[in-house]
Amino acid sequence: MAALAGVSLKTASRALNAEPNVAEATGRRVRDAADELGYRLNGIARELRRGATSALVGLISGDLTNPFYSAVASGIERELRQHGLQLVTANNDEDAERERELIDAFLERRVRALLIVPSGTGHDYLTIEGNRGVPFVFLDRPPDGLAADAVVIDNHGGARSAAQHLLAGGHRRIALVADLARMAPQRERIDGFVQAMGAAGSDEWRPYLRTDVHDVRNAERTVGELLATDPAPTAVFTTNNRLTTGALRALRGRPDPPALIGFDDFDLADVIGATVVAHDAMALGRAAARLAHERISGHEGPARTIVIPTSVVARGSGERRPS
Repeated sequence: MAALAGVSLKTASRALNAEPNVAEATGRRVRDAADELGYRLNGIARELRRGATSALVGLISGDLTNPFYSAVASGIERELRQHGLQLVTANNDEDAERERELIDAFLERRVRALLIVPSGTGHDYLTIEGNRGVPFVFLDRPPDGLAADAVVIDNHGGARSAAQHLLAGGHRRIALVADLARMAPQRERIDGFVQAMGAAGSDEWRPYLRTDVHDVRNAERTVGELLATDPAPTAVFTTNNRLTTGALRALRGRPDPPALIGFDDFDLADVIGATVVAHDAMALGRAAARLAHERISGHEGPARTIVIPTSVVARGSGERRPS
């Protein structure tokens, strides 16, 4: 690049770093040469050489096409921006091996903190990195074997409220359609539902329990199969927004659909009248970013857990009476 611009290596370096005493014409030639060659400064390496620290904070989450994770990431980014920090993201695709690879990659790039929506278990191996000053914050799901800050949703309470809402509407044959049961939030939602049904003295839901339904297509198929049973459930509770979408597709066009409540709010749910267990995903992200920033700034207290509250938002689908 220096040769292409007709300058020395030192002059090229000074021009690219916008240092003083470089003629405007010389600086322009160097920048033009850099553009032609596709050269870019390594900002992280430059900062580390100067004794500074990286401004990057990593986020490892589930699929960012899921509106829940997108809202979480937005909340994180907005909070970090206020502190001069930048967010970089990657998807773990609910794969524990990929999650560990991504953690290693982010740590190699010297991120200031790492926020993780975990897919795997056994996070004790991160203790050494934590002791080296890298803060970890876990989102949506608590860490396993590691004392670290976490921000989670009141999954148990939200699911219990959904079941109580349907019970109060006269339903007993309530189908529970859940995502991967190995995930802590899903287990908590299943447990909250089961607790509410047990407290009501009802076990009519048991034939309608379906778990490990992981995407929209399988949710649509599963709900369709449930509605074909005899007797069919009079209500359905889905444990995340993707499963709710699948359930809505299965109910489309049915003259007498069952009641439906889904965990997680989603776009247009108010328009189509979908009753949901709502929570503030952006608040979850902001809280996680604040915890990370406090650790970066020197907070050394014990691990903290913040619980994001939930509420049932009645819009019509969950208020249908049993036929």
